[in-house]
Amino acid sequence: MKLALYSYWRSSCSWRVRIGLHHKGLAFDYRAVNLLAGEQFGPEHRSRSPMGQVPVLEVEEGSQIRLVQSVAILEWLEERFPERPLLPRDPAGRARVRALVEHVNSGIQPYQNAVVLRWMKEHSPDTAAWTAQFIGGGLANLEAAVRPGAGRFCHGDEVTLADLYLVPQLYGGRRFGLDLAPFPTLLRVEASCQALEAFRLAEPARQPDAVPEKR
Repeated sequence: MKLALYSYWRSSCSWRVRIGLHHKGLAFDYRAVNLLAGEQFGPEHRSRSPMGQVPVLEVEEGSQIRLVQSVAILEWLEERFPERPLLPRDPAGRARVRALVEHVNSGIQPYQNAVVLRWMKEHSPDTAAWTAQFIGGGLANLEAAVRPGAGRFCHGDEVTLADLYLVPQLYGGRRFGLDLAPFPTLLRVEASCQALEAFRLAEPARQPDAVPEKR
């Protein structure tokens, strides 16, 4: 089997999948898509992702399949490579982790999506305040949701999909100048994650297309 990940170094959605691939010990080719240059909207990438987004995971295993959307890709990885699981065994635990994933995936990240921000810059005099309002409020809600079941990680003491979504989102919060001190549970979990190789290997600055940080 050959895996290729179409990714952008600072895309939080791509980052989640990179962590998952490293966590499961899967080798993959990194294929950069420059979002700032608009490569995602070109016909070549549109043939992989009709919505013109990253990540795309290309799988060569007899025939070729292409998977899009981080939730679907990570769920496929979990089913195809069950070793080092990213979902708890019990149904209630799995439901809780999936809910935390959606707190980020549906409730926070869309407000910092590049397409959304571009539109806001064209139509709003204060995009930064608008983004901080929604990302900050979302993180406050996520702190409340994570706290009751957290251990070293978002769900007890084992890494789950929830952690793969949390770490890139906190990075996003910092990019937009948020004070993360009000979220001690999230910061504690982040520190636990950052001690693991899979998370370190997936960091934006370590990707081949990384450029010097700019807000």
